[in-house]
Amino acid sequence: MKSAVVSGASSGIGLACAKKLLKLDYMVYGISRDFSKCTLKDDKFQEIVLDLQDAKEIKKLKIKNISLLINSAGVGYFAPHQELSFDKIEQMIAVNLTAPILLAKVFLKDLKLHHGYIFNINSISGIQPALFGAAYGASKAGLKHFGTSLFKEARKSGLKVININPDITNTPFFDNLHFEPTDDSLTYIEPDDIADIIENVLNLREGTVMSDITIEPQKFQVRKK
Repeated sequence: MKSAVVSGASSGIGLACAKKLLKLDYMVYGISRDFSKCTLKDDKFQEIVLDLQDAKEIKKLKIKNISLLINSAGVGYFAPHQELSFDKIEQMIAVNLTAPILLAKVFLKDLKLHHGYIFNINSISGIQPALFGAAYGASKAGLKHFGTSLFKEARKSGLKVININPDITNTPFFDNLHFEPTDDSLTYIEPDDIADIIENVLNLREGTVMSDITIEPQKFQVRKK
């Protein structure tokens, strides 16, 4: 049985990806700071309670034989840059950029050995200007560049690194923001859509790598809370 690590696995995109991998017969190690609201229960799903802002705890992870890593955990704050607190800026950099780089480091030996996959859930804000989201966009652009560079570095080992850049997705990401998706299903992406794309990538012919994928809803529209 193959094994996978999914960060942000308690909700949203990470949870959808964990469920998809379970259906594909993976053993899934889900990382989250809080699983109290997570309804996923499965013998092949192991919860790992971990604050991704804590680099020391990431370095202590001892899971072996990992063939797939999904860096899905993310946090975003949107406001004029001068109005963002230092704590919020530091949190975005730690969770969105530092943690995925460290997780890749922890599992890279196994991932290369198994000709495995790293999926970085980035953001469209990392490939185009992010209005009132300069720091958030920078953290996601950094992760995208890391993924692209790591693939170039390690591709001879068989490692595949895939950057997925979704636009507005219907997840709890917006719970504490001042805007959210509308009720029109054409204006947002569902987490299951991204999980389906990951399955499709896993089914590609060996030797073919879809390294960068941007996903947008048919319409662009948000609403203020």
